[in-house]
Amino acid sequence: MQVRVVSLQQLDAFLQFARSKPELAERLKTPMDLSDLLRWAAECQFQVEESDVIAAMVREDDQLSDAELQQRAGEEARKLRNFIPG
Repeated sequence: MQVRVVSLQQLDAFLQFARSKPELAERLKTPMDLSDLLRWAAECQFQVEESDVIAAMVREDDQLSDAELQQRAGEEARKLRNFIPG
């Protein structure tokens, strides 16, 4: 488990680094594939894996209130409803 914490800290450090530089912060605002994000982090000398991004998403969800989680679930359900033909 210690390895995962260290790796998640790498993701946090990478995001902090990217946000501290205007040109990189702007790049963070644009949608990108997970593979592009991982490649970019590696180019900046940070060791980030797919599981780190998932762990960060789970960590973020854990910090949301029940009402915020319900709102997010509703938004996702609407997206699915609009996607499903019929």
